[in-house]
Amino acid sequence: MVIKTIAMVLIFGIPYALMISGLVTATLPFIGLWFLMGVGIAGIGSSVMHDANHGSYSSNNRVNRIMSFSMDLVGGNALIWRLQHNVLHHTYTNIQGADEDIDGPPVLRFSPNQEHKFIHRFQHIHAWLFYPLMSFVKVIYTDFEQAFHYRKIGLIKSQSELNNALLNIAFGKVVYLGYMLLIPMLLLPESPWIIIAGFLVMHGVTGLSLSIVFQSAHVMPDSKFPLPESNGDMQNDWALHQLLTTTNFAPKNKWLSWFIGGLNFQVEHHLFSNISHVHYPQISKIVKETALEFKLPYRSRNTFREAIADHARMLYLLSKPPETVKVVNH
Repeated sequence: MVIKTIAMVLIFGIPYALMISGLVTATLPFIGLWFLMGVGIAGIGSSVMHDANHGSYSSNNRVNRIMSFSMDLVGGNALIWRLQHNVLHHTYTNIQGADEDIDGPPVLRFSPNQEHKFIHRFQHIHAWLFYPLMSFVKVIYTDFEQAFHYRKIGLIKSQSELNNALLNIAFGKVVYLGYMLLIPMLLLPESPWIIIAGFLVMHGVTGLSLSIVFQSAHVMPDSKFPLPESNGDMQNDWALHQLLTTTNFAPKNKWLSWFIGGLNFQVEHHLFSNISHVHYPQISKIVKETALEFKLPYRSRNTFREAIADHARMLYLLSKPPETVKVVNH
């Protein structure tokens, strides 16, 4: 984990240092540095921040706490992420109205339980244009919106806690936008518009990468989208729910697994999110054997390409009006 952390920070930090040094002045190489920074942010997010905010980066809670702020370093907010991801997504996976990972922007429909609108008819095409925007929107808007929402539903307990969260978010954004945009604009001869273009390219790379990884683990043709019982309870016990709603991919691709922090072993991650992802390849053998022994589902795609293709097919299925296509949701 330490070696990986250093590697991911360097993938982001070296291009930033080269960019801020002014040594790279040609437009295309300059934009290329921003592209590499986007790759670095995706790596930090999936391989460092993710484990830290789950408390599985280290057995030392102080180390986890420190490393969790890598989320703030790249424009997010660790507190909001933990509430959205650890509490909601990992508890209510694929339950519409509770799991915000499938409650996307109005132009996208990720669950058969969501209302079908005319714009959804084209989502299998335009989803790939919206995915690159996800990271940028989170930095500019989503963290603030989620803070107010979490106060409304009780995840943020009091008004003072909300005020502190908003101040924390705002301070983090000011620092982030300061070193990512203001300092380059002050120090470099490049047009501010070129710098803004590079910034958008960086977030486009990050947003597209992370969106594909996370959506290919849950929004799939054989994924289940359970509805709560009439009393609000989940239909299945929590562990079975995770097996029904989660899919692995490319389990033999060691390079991909290294870079995305074991998120290709999404089943194991959802069952054992308190365990570092470096152990998932070994754990997966036990989980698969146990699932098969008890005749429980264990979904996995052989390659990342196959997973992306199946996610694209699911986007197409969900683009159709419900009466024209049947998608199992329980």
